[in-house]
Amino acid sequence: MTGASPPRVVTVTPNPSLDHTVEVPVLQRGEVQRTSQALVEAGGKGVNVARVLAKHGHLATAILPAGDDAQRMVGLLTPQQVSTKSVPISGVIRTNIAVVEKDGTTTKLNEPGAHLSEAEVEALLAAVGEELAADPRPGWLVAAGSLPAGAPDDFYAQVTKAAVAAGVPVAIDTSGPALAAAVDAGATVIKPNLEELQELVTGELVTVGDVIDAARQLRERGTKDLLVSLGGHGALLITAAGSWWAGGPPLVPRSTVGAGDCTLSGYLHATGGPADRLAGAVAWGRAACLLPGSTVPGPPETQECAGAVRVVADPDPLQPVKDVAS
Repeated sequence: MTGASPPRVVTVTPNPSLDHTVEVPVLQRGEVQRTSQALVEAGGKGVNVARVLAKHGHLATAILPAGDDAQRMVGLLTPQQVSTKSVPISGVIRTNIAVVEKDGTTTKLNEPGAHLSEAEVEALLAAVGEELAADPRPGWLVAAGSLPAGAPDDFYAQVTKAAVAAGVPVAIDTSGPALAAAVDAGATVIKPNLEELQELVTGELVTVGDVIDAARQLRERGTKDLLVSLGGHGALLITAAGSWWAGGPPLVPRSTVGAGDCTLSGYLHATGGPADRLAGAVAWGRAACLLPGSTVPGPPETQECAGAVRVVADPDPLQPVKDVAS
């Protein structure tokens, strides 16, 4: 794709947030503490994907429900070159608080978010349909994050079916019944962590082979590719063509908030084969961990991390999944 513009990306975040991040040396319960840094960003998984992809040259549109506080989100996203399509609701956007300690330990306090009415859910789905039909046609639709009260478990399945009907690849990052429904609807790629993947299948996932077998079960149900986050142990990618692991040397994260969203974004941005996409995903996730709060990395940060990423094709299926990097 040398010389070509990156494809337009549309994200939908049914439960967006205003993310407040504070840094402290060590969190001391019951004590008054002064923070060393405080950041506020527009948040939610899909919003984070839009932010980081826009930073890498993509036209990015973030669809989200918002009440009277919509302009706050627009004001935070416009300077980051993200176009916002807000769907009016009667509620307000939630506030999430992350307390990050010097060693990277992160404590998150997430509000539940607004309760969406049936009409508001339908309006959100209609906005997705409008963007799928808009010009230029999206290269990816990303639907991500927890579902707010009022949104049905099949919300992401409905989004997936709309994307499939429009011929647009769709990436889903959520959990539980909402993720299971999107799998059955034919999502192009899903990005579960190990615990979320285990929820979808029976049996504990102890070895690399267990993860690969679980991924194959889900592929038989409808989804195509699985990008499985292993946290500090890297990530596994399972497609019709095979399986790959990628990771890098241990690092001390400054903040892990939004790192998984950047991992998915790196996968969507990369070109080439599965190994190249996985390498990009891990490099972007590592870059995010080295930045404060939910700050997203730009090209200099992701390129700097790319050289440390190692990719292994057909990893040993008998290896314990948490020792796969060794």
